[in-house]
Amino acid sequence: MSETIKVTINENEFDVEPGARLIDVCRDKGFGVPSFCYYKDLELQASCRMCLVRIEKMPKLQASCTITCTDGMVVTTNSEEVEKAQRAMGEFLLTNHPLDCPVCDRGGECELQEVIFDWGDVEQRFSEKKNVEPEKYLSPIVANDPQRCILCKRCTRVCDEWMGEDAIEAGNRGVNTVIGTYGGWLNCSQCGNCIEVCPTGTLLDGVYRHETRPWELDQTVSTDVYGSDGMQISIGSRGGRVHRIVARDRYVNGLNGEFLDVKARFAHEFIDHPDRIKTPLIRYSKGGKLIPATWDAAVRFAAEKFKEAGSVGVIASPRLTNEAVFTLRRFAENAGSGTYAVADEDLSPVFESLSVPLATHDEIRYASTIVLVGGEPEEEQTFTAKQIRQAVRNSGAKFICVNDRPINLSRAATQFIHVSPGTTDAFALALADNGSISLAAEKMGVPAADVESAISTIKASLGDVVLCIGGDLSAEAQAALAACASTISGGRALIHPLPRHNNSVGAYDMTAGRGTVASAAGGSKALLIGGSLQVTGELSGVGFVAVQEMFLNDTTERADVVFPAASFAEVDGTYTNNAGNVQRVRKAIEPLHQSKPDWMITALIAREMGVELLDDWSSSAIFRQIAAEVPAYTGLRYPAMKDESAPARAAHGTTDVRRDLGPLREAVEKMEPGEKHTEVPKVGHKLHRLTTMTSKTAQFHLLANGNPKPANLLVSPLMQFEPNGEPKSDAAEAAAVGAADRSAPGK
Repeated sequence: MSETIKVTINENEFDVEPGARLIDVCRDKGFGVPSFCYYKDLELQASCRMCLVRIEKMPKLQASCTITCTDGMVVTTNSEEVEKAQRAMGEFLLTNHPLDCPVCDRGGECELQEVIFDWGDVEQRFSEKKNVEPEKYLSPIVANDPQRCILCKRCTRVCDEWMGEDAIEAGNRGVNTVIGTYGGWLNCSQCGNCIEVCPTGTLLDGVYRHETRPWELDQTVSTDVYGSDGMQISIGSRGGRVHRIVARDRYVNGLNGEFLDVKARFAHEFIDHPDRIKTPLIRYSKGGKLIPATWDAAVRFAAEKFKEAGSVGVIASPRLTNEAVFTLRRFAENAGSGTYAVADEDLSPVFESLSVPLATHDEIRYASTIVLVGGEPEEEQTFTAKQIRQAVRNSGAKFICVNDRPINLSRAATQFIHVSPGTTDAFALALADNGSISLAAEKMGVPAADVESAISTIKASLGDVVLCIGGDLSAEAQAALAACASTISGGRALIHPLPRHNNSVGAYDMTAGRGTVASAAGGSKALLIGGSLQVTGELSGVGFVAVQEMFLNDTTERADVVFPAASFAEVDGTYTNNAGNVQRVRKAIEPLHQSKPDWMITALIAREMGVELLDDWSSSAIFRQIAAEVPAYTGLRYPAMKDESAPARAAHGTTDVRRDLGPLREAVEKMEPGEKHTEVPKVGHKLHRLTTMTSKTAQFHLLANGNPKPANLLVSPLMQFEPNGEPKSDAAEAAAVGAADRSAPGK
């Protein structure tokens, strides 16, 4: 245990870590210190002056966010002097802030409101006319009420430090300072983290705006359904409908704090979209229409066809919960032909060659050296990308980025190795076999000295080295990187794979002995598909197909029977993220229409076929079976996953088996370098793309079609553009808004 120092706070003595920040210590010990600009793990701002405290032997009150604790420090946080100073600062903050809490979306969650209400009253001696600005839009999903701004600059700092985008910044000086954007329009990833960290109602969620009051929402802690980082979320629901999603940290600590990306935060309207499949559908003849049916009829129809076929394969989507994938596998083993697959990239090259443990996101944040080989985490594993950026910017980590295009994250790299298209695998060979550096450098089209420099940096690292492996690498390259990780550095090395989907790792864990989608489809007369396939051509030769889905799509077009599946907000279960954390998915609302959880649909079909898959029909009971049958999950239970600050982790074992580099070397030798890509991909080119789920949120259509700037920022862009980004001929107009509209609305 490290040596501690003594600090006295309000006559209570505490042992604290040397170098601890005073405001954090005060709060950890239960002494509330108000602040607006301070945000843990961001650079200091020290502008709101609300966290003032008295420190013995110092001549004046001190901002506790700027003070590092020293041995023997004596601090007073509650006194008449301190409260008088804090009240004066509150009075300044309210100089131009409108008292419109009853109509503000942040009302009930506003930090300024909470501080002022705690005091009971604040003297207001400023009688001058307030600066009034109209509420406007900064993007299709970010609205702005500038007069509520207290210039804490949290939004500008997260945009810089978390996202590396600098899309929002302070303009002008003195009393005329405003938070704004270049040209008045946000062209960025639209993550919405500026909304999340805003302590007032200055920045607003354009998807949720004016829907309901925060205290009317039931909050359910769950896990993101999009990315493999496993970001923790809080689902706000009311009356059986999901109204918004925010980061879990607003209510209880989660691994991602208050960070979310654009999909996790805003793309949730698919949950109660009118296009949801409402009832089971049966196609009684090939080429015919899907006809609504009862559950009994649909289950009986599927069971009879499966019995007739005799050979039944199973394909699971990596978006399903562990419980659903596990049940589908048991169906294949007990009611089918034993053939099953996951509609995802194969993770076995990494996990079967894993020579070091998986890296947590916290370990990435505080790593000494980070090596990214392939991938594009800023678009697909956004929390991983955020941790990398902060490790470099705030902690001085070395970041080596190897890619065949100048991705946006490469701007944060201390060394960017820009390789020729399709030659990223060659770096894996160079790292695994230093004797191949010259060959690899030649094929990558980079100087051998650059590769040697990168490898020397990795070897000389004194702290943790995190090796991030992109899914775009070949299986041989992924295996080589995973196997050589234990020897690349004198310090501790860790692996961080970058799979694409929310439960890619969990689906891999649940399906030991899996085959490929092609083998499952080609070797089966009938198929049960949980979720959807990216490519459906392989289904053309299958005699009978049953699909569990939320929406009609290309996969259901090939289906003979379709079962309405519940969304992630309507089920209990677990996902496993790319760090190996096993995380809870919790039911926020009852399943809509006639939908059912995927595991239940599978079990119902099996029962009709005379096979009982489950001893107890509940998600927790299924997870107990998982813990009994899947070695990496041995001993885990739902209660162990309650505290995300101490996450439950799957025990992915490591191996010291050295991979044969022959096939990789042969592939590298055959490479023919082409002309390098020089164009930086547009921010959001993958984040904003329209998918089955994201397309159900109207704002994503504008983002995917170029995020056009409307003629009138006072009116919602949805009222001014068609979904394809074309301006509407009857675009809404708005008159100028002034101070009189607040005092006399409608006149």
